[in-house]
Amino acid sequence: MHDLVIGGGTLVDGSGARPREGVSIAIDDGIISDVGADVGRGHRMLDASGLLVTPGFVDVHTHYDAQVTWDPWLTPSSWHGCTTVVAGNCGVGFAPAAADRHDWLIELMEGVEDIPGTAMVEGIRWNWESYPEYLDAICDQPLVIDYGSQIAHGPLRAYVMGERGAANEQATAHDRARMAALVTDALRAGALGFSTSRTPIHRSKSGELVPGTAADADELLAIGNGMAAAGHGVFQFAPDHPQLESEWSWMRKLARQTGRTVSVNLNQSDQAPEVWRRILDLLDDARMDHTPIVAQVAGRSIGVIMCLDGSLHPLMFAPAFAEVANLARAQRAAALLDPALRRRLIDEPLSLPMDFERIYAVDGDIDYEPTADMCVSAVAARRGIAPLELVIDTLSSGGGTGLLYQPFFNYSYGDLSFTYEMHRHPGTRVGLSDAGAHCGAICDGGTPTFMLTHWTRDRTRGPRLALEHVIHRQTRQTAELYGLHDRGLVVPGYKADLNIIDYDRLGFDTPSMAFDFPANARRLVQRGHGYRHTICSGVPIVEDDAFTGDLPGRLIRGPQTAG
Repeated sequence: MHDLVIGGGTLVDGSGARPREGVSIAIDDGIISDVGADVGRGHRMLDASGLLVTPGFVDVHTHYDAQVTWDPWLTPSSWHGCTTVVAGNCGVGFAPAAADRHDWLIELMEGVEDIPGTAMVEGIRWNWESYPEYLDAICDQPLVIDYGSQIAHGPLRAYVMGERGAANEQATAHDRARMAALVTDALRAGALGFSTSRTPIHRSKSGELVPGTAADADELLAIGNGMAAAGHGVFQFAPDHPQLESEWSWMRKLARQTGRTVSVNLNQSDQAPEVWRRILDLLDDARMDHTPIVAQVAGRSIGVIMCLDGSLHPLMFAPAFAEVANLARAQRAAALLDPALRRRLIDEPLSLPMDFERIYAVDGDIDYEPTADMCVSAVAARRGIAPLELVIDTLSSGGGTGLLYQPFFNYSYGDLSFTYEMHRHPGTRVGLSDAGAHCGAICDGGTPTFMLTHWTRDRTRGPRLALEHVIHRQTRQTAELYGLHDRGLVVPGYKADLNIIDYDRLGFDTPSMAFDFPANARRLVQRGHGYRHTICSGVPIVEDDAFTGDLPGRLIRGPQTAG
């Protein structure tokens, strides 16, 4: 008798192979022990007839660095079939951390990733200083899924260089050697990589650039050599997208000199919408000469969800809105019904002009590939009203819970054709969900669910992607990127991380603002539905879209090998 047997499902095993019908899976001691038509009986039997069976999803771009210290459930990722997440991206994190840098690190994370500072102040216990001590602290935490982390350039630079590092002064030879040594120590203690940011978009709450934004090639190569000394790790970074091609020389030198994979975020910016074509050529060149460089790409447009409780919405730039901005949400919504206030909001010029041809009113589920005739300007024109009047009606609907959506990356063509090309290229990897971050404006932690629903089933504005291709991209491919060779495939000897999915019913709830962080801080949430079971290390953690209460997750320390 096996511990658990999943019987009769349609298996997409993570390898990229086509689906197989009527496959059963046996699990023993948290490991897949048999896969076939008849694997025998189990102490527990799960009937997967008519359901899709996949490996658990591996999300390599999250920002749970703080949340993991207080939230064992790691939502939203665990709502969307993830069984492994990797944090510490984009150069921000919380270790190493000198005692006098705690508030500064919180402000840095709040500014860059829009995670409420009040939640972090109340939620983080700071029972570490060094990066290895941070991992030890996480190791003691109960977790529902597996958590991996990277050492980030921001805290590292501030720890080694103090105010000079925080102010983005150039590192000395001594600074570089010290940072490289600490990176080596972090990787040997279990870090999965190192991350940095080189984009002017990423700033602290007070407007400071992330430490490392202006680091020279000598500093980056020194850190790469520190990674090489440890023998593993991904070098992840967020670039200034229009300038990405100019970064390629040091990226290539680092990858070839150290053997470490460079994973660079790749998005389409309206300021340089065609740069991606040259980047794909460079990725092809890298593949041809075996230089380990990959581009990490999002599953859809990256944009802002706007609501009255959010970080941004158009009425914030209407002078008259200041009179009601501090009211409770329901009172704000009621005030927006007052004809005199509405007239002033509409007639007075906004302090920051808004492009209502790139903002869309949300009616039920968000359409992440909307057409031009769905924008606020077009809908308002058909109704014979001002665009701002439609904005007011939308935001005040549902007692002030109405939503607007504005894409700002990956939508220069007015559709997701850029994203489609990205996911077909062998030099890219799926990521950039930013799960756990951008709590007041973005809700992309459900990317794994979106990849299945939109790209393999629901898309109408262009070609779709094959189901087996999408499953491979967010299971085996992402696992291998970080050396997690024990997961991402449904074959004997691999970790029993699995999803059993009602594919026809798979979808999302409408995003909404929750106040469930420490200090009742806010975050946008969007649950998935259609997950009949999610299993981590052989233990069901989700049944019918609800947690079972079991917490089999663990801290991942370094690369992993299959049993």
